[in-house]
Amino acid sequence: MPGLLRAGIFPKYTLVKGQPAQIECVEIGGQTFSISRGPLTVVALEDEWFNEVTDPILVIEELRHRTDFSPDLFTFCQRIPHIEPLYDFHREWESIAALSVDTYDHWWAKQIESATRNKIRKSQKAGIEVRECQFDDEFVRGMTSIFNETPIRQGRPFWHYGKDFETVKRQFSRFLFRESLIGAYCKNEMVGFAMLGDSGTFADLGQIISKLEHRDKAPTNALVAKCVELCATRGRRHLVYAYWLDGSLGDFKRQSGFEEVRLPRYYVPFTLTGKLALRNNLHHGLRQFLPKGLEDRLKLLRRSWLERRAQTKR
Repeated sequence: MPGLLRAGIFPKYTLVKGQPAQIECVEIGGQTFSISRGPLTVVALEDEWFNEVTDPILVIEELRHRTDFSPDLFTFCQRIPHIEPLYDFHREWESIAALSVDTYDHWWAKQIESATRNKIRKSQKAGIEVRECQFDDEFVRGMTSIFNETPIRQGRPFWHYGKDFETVKRQFSRFLFRESLIGAYCKNEMVGFAMLGDSGTFADLGQIISKLEHRDKAPTNALVAKCVELCATRGRRHLVYAYWLDGSLGDFKRQSGFEEVRLPRYYVPFTLTGKLALRNNLHHGLRQFLPKGLEDRLKLLRRSWLERRAQTKR
């Protein structure tokens, strides 16, 4: 195929669930795509939250004619604000949590409830100071302290628990060129922080976390408020906070003014295996077939077991 870039497969080091990992990648049309192997070999843009596939047709043609590996599926997703489907491929809907940003005053008066406003006022009265920061040793020490407060968050093993100063500094310095750092402080102690990424057309709240010890001071609410303020100041019309969820984290997103936005995700099969997986809805794995009630009970059992194990270790 003339004009198509046919680079070979190459390794790339990244983080998978908070841990260092090596993934396989391939470059097509000047963009890097990851290759996920398993029951299905799936190709996707390596950094979807911050980039968009510039030419899906070119990528599909390139993958169709490769000789160094045989992909079963290629998947890509449109990004906000482009929410209307643009392609005729197999399409599913992916729900993200997004906040439409006009002005800070509009968010304060119209998009959040009085309970959330009270929490932000409470954080100010409790002495929480929120400000933009530099990625220096003091900031990294604050991050490390927060990460190592507890091994369990949201009922799951916390990815970054147990990491030392050097590990945190190395792993979180990779994308500083596109991130703003925001710290929440109480009496000069960093009790929470957020990493606000610039995705070009929107801002991405990739990391936001606070110490449980200071939960009564609502530092996380104060961090979200600062992120909204920065978005409004910098002309970012949307703030994205990962996926739309149920549970306590989902409640927090809703109370902070985030809404569900459904984006079209496309799947293009190249093999019989890929076609059968799409036809039988197997490309999402077997977990999706668990009854909702059973899945919830299993989550509660996992949380109880993790908490008991943590208490035993302490």
